[in-house]
Amino acid sequence: MVLRVGRDELLERAEAARVILEECCLCGHGCRARRLDAEKGLCGAGERAIVSDYGPHFGEESVLVGTRGSGTVFFSYCNLSCVFCQNWEISALGRGRPVSPAELANMMLDLQDTGCHNVNLVSPTHYVPQILKALADAVARGLDVPIVYNTGGYDSVETLKLLDGVVDIYMPDMKFSDDATARRYTGAPDYVSVNRQAVKEMHRQVGDLVVDERGVAIRGLIVRHLVLPNGLAGTKEVMTFLAREISPRTYVNIMDQYYPAHHARRYPELDRRITGAEYREALAVAREAGPEFRFAE
Repeated sequence: MVLRVGRDELLERAEAARVILEECCLCGHGCRARRLDAEKGLCGAGERAIVSDYGPHFGEESVLVGTRGSGTVFFSYCNLSCVFCQNWEISALGRGRPVSPAELANMMLDLQDTGCHNVNLVSPTHYVPQILKALADAVARGLDVPIVYNTGGYDSVETLKLLDGVVDIYMPDMKFSDDATARRYTGAPDYVSVNRQAVKEMHRQVGDLVVDERGVAIRGLIVRHLVLPNGLAGTKEVMTFLAREISPRTYVNIMDQYYPAHHARRYPELDRRITGAEYREALAVAREAGPEFRFAE
């Protein structure tokens, strides 16, 4: 963990983020929910962070997993309402238990003690204040592995600025290149502009991905893009944006694991897995747009 802010500043940022919960605008929705007064945001989250599970995970990108696993903390609820979500019990139903900042800090330290290469915060956007408070505690107690911010990509730039010098590795999704499509399937207005501004800010903070001598990520940006049936994800436009406006050496994961989960059966255009031809075409488009891209293994 290359922490460029001290514990006192972490606490100051945690308090600044907590103030945002008075009329929440942590993410692109800006729903203004009064989360400190027991009101729930559009995401479903309230004042306390809710964790579904945590532990070493070996299903992430190889640069995160290494030999000892990525130390994932799965947060409940989500600021996107993807109709095809494969983890809908967590993201939509909020399966999990409330935790205090001290308990969250203990989880982070437990993951480090287990030997995980990093602490991987999954769906963290709506819990940034609680995460910052927990990190202030964990860092004071010896946490020093890289922090991964694993997000759906619908993040407020103002929120991300509170994480500058705190997060080592940003891993956003870039789900769509068309706002109407994104709104239909995620409920997020202006997804494309919010997502692209967020990814720009993430790259400004951490730059291109850097790995150590073992090939394990220590800093930088990883972009995930899930290929959808019928070209609905807009792969060509997403990859062109990355190559031209982020970096020609962006580290990209073109994902092929889509299947019609959650409410996807209600949408005929989403009601099937992708074909091999669709995936090969997405890879070809990505390589054409970014011949210097580095692709996840």
